[in-house]
Amino acid sequence: MTVVDGDSGRLPVAEPGDVRRAAARLLRADRRAFTGALALNVLAAGAGLAGPWLLGRIIDEVRAGHGAGAVDRLAAAILACALAQLLLARWARYAGHRFGERTLARVREEFVGRALALPASVVERAGTGDLTTRGTADVAAVGTTLRDAGPELLVCTVQALFTLGAVFVIDPLLGAIGVLGLTPIWFALRWYLRRARAAYLAEGAATSEVAEIVAATASGARTVEAFRLQEGRTTAARDALEISRRTRFRTLYLRTVFFPVIEVSYSLPVAGVLLLGGALHARGAMSLGAVVAAALYLRQFTEPLDQILVRVEQLQSSGASFARVEGLARAPRAEPDGGAPTPADDRIDVTGVRYAYERGGEVLRGVDLTVRPGERLAVVGPSGAGKTTLSRLLAGVDAPSTGTVTVGGVPVAELAPETLRRQVVLVTQEHHVFLGTVRDNLLIAEPAASDAQLWSALAAVGAADWVRELPGGLDAVLGGGGTRTDGSQAQQLALARVVLADPHTLILDEATALLDPATARHTERALAAVLRGRTVIAIAHRLHTAHDADRVAVMEDGRLTELGTHEALVTADGAYAALWRTWHGERTVDGQALPRAGRGTGRDQTP
Repeated sequence: MTVVDGDSGRLPVAEPGDVRRAAARLLRADRRAFTGALALNVLAAGAGLAGPWLLGRIIDEVRAGHGAGAVDRLAAAILACALAQLLLARWARYAGHRFGERTLARVREEFVGRALALPASVVERAGTGDLTTRGTADVAAVGTTLRDAGPELLVCTVQALFTLGAVFVIDPLLGAIGVLGLTPIWFALRWYLRRARAAYLAEGAATSEVAEIVAATASGARTVEAFRLQEGRTTAARDALEISRRTRFRTLYLRTVFFPVIEVSYSLPVAGVLLLGGALHARGAMSLGAVVAAALYLRQFTEPLDQILVRVEQLQSSGASFARVEGLARAPRAEPDGGAPTPADDRIDVTGVRYAYERGGEVLRGVDLTVRPGERLAVVGPSGAGKTTLSRLLAGVDAPSTGTVTVGGVPVAELAPETLRRQVVLVTQEHHVFLGTVRDNLLIAEPAASDAQLWSALAAVGAADWVRELPGGLDAVLGGGGTRTDGSQAQQLALARVVLADPHTLILDEATALLDPATARHTERALAAVLRGRTVIAIAHRLHTAHDADRVAVMEDGRLTELGTHEALVTADGAYAALWRTWHGERTVDGQALPRAGRGTGRDQTP
């Protein structure tokens, strides 16, 4: 099985055999519609064959000296067949489009299901750019093929086979000459197909890399400005765009070689049939009408053949996109609840944990910590100390490089998704408001929740007032076309979802960072009341959170240097005491703490 690339972290790409099996599975899922579309295409192609044959009959009738009545009858038959072909082809395309749209819906649903089943660590390593590109540009390319190219290819393939078969019916020798004239097209097609898949896969990967860099730079724009990283990010974007440009020029080169050869080759079968047919007619071995009919058939053959070859080029691009979409089926997936171990209790143990990010130094260096059920633990420390990394390990987003992080004796990273969500929930300052109503956004956490429970959850996080002011209340539409929410409102909705989910352990990493201090304080106290009896681990950036906690863990340089109650750590006069004095605006002279002018020294004061 293909897994995520260990060096690049990219999601896997399906092999050609996997793509063929996936396409066959989609056809079987709606075989009745596919069979109906195929039958209509056959009938339309059959009706289209009558025109050249009847035209050849007209020529022979005229040469035989028959009157205008025979010509009129044959002309009326040509008109009737053309009308039948038009109606059948239109019906066939309609059926094909309906089949394509239903199949595209299945592809989208499978993609969403597979994306949601990916472990968080896999998504983190792969990056949002790759996953986003697969879910948008690649799925759209597959959809265009299913909706447009697929039905068109089916129609043209049936027409081409029937038309070429008609030439063989007129005269096998003329049919053989027509096929022989197609030889250059065969060689050009083989040359193209050998190179196209790899070229289009490289183009898709380069597009994903551009999307990843743009997304990362946009989301971290303030960080880029703060650390003056503009030049480095610009250089990275230019490098990615240059690679993307080269991959696009590679596919363009393949097309500029392939299509001119095809266009030149179209005239060869017609010319060969006219030369051979003319010689046979001169010897009396073939009627002029048969020669004209065969030439018209081959001239007509070039039209569906041209569409087939154009669609083949499109199929290479969409086939590469389908391989990237279907590749999610080969990515590592979390075990279902039935196959994963169940924690014995809610105790969290961190033992000898070390962790290093890819292409980065070690972030955690031997952390040991036990969090008791129902405990409120605050984790504090300077930026870069490893607090957020520890929260990700506790939430099962990542697994430690060495050591273990367990809940109830079971490694957190090995818990099945549903078990993990019931056990541990990580809430950060990065929140998402889904398109839909307020109710839709909340029911994601608990689909069976009543309106009373929804209002209670909103009230717990201080969001009930502004939701009541919305037109429709819980039924107010959020996002595009509806009410737009700011960052603080999005955070409150996310916290309300947490209240509804009712996990045993809640990890808050800057979860109230976008709220003003007063609202944040109120929200944290409300959450503490609602989640009483639950384990709460807070990455504390406002030290009043640490003051309210049962215990405080101090992180420095990837190590846990202090652990105890607020009072004990302040009395110990270590790193936490220094942070606490700084938070309260105190300064020191000769090691003695002095209050800043205009500020009290009581520890219960908040800035």
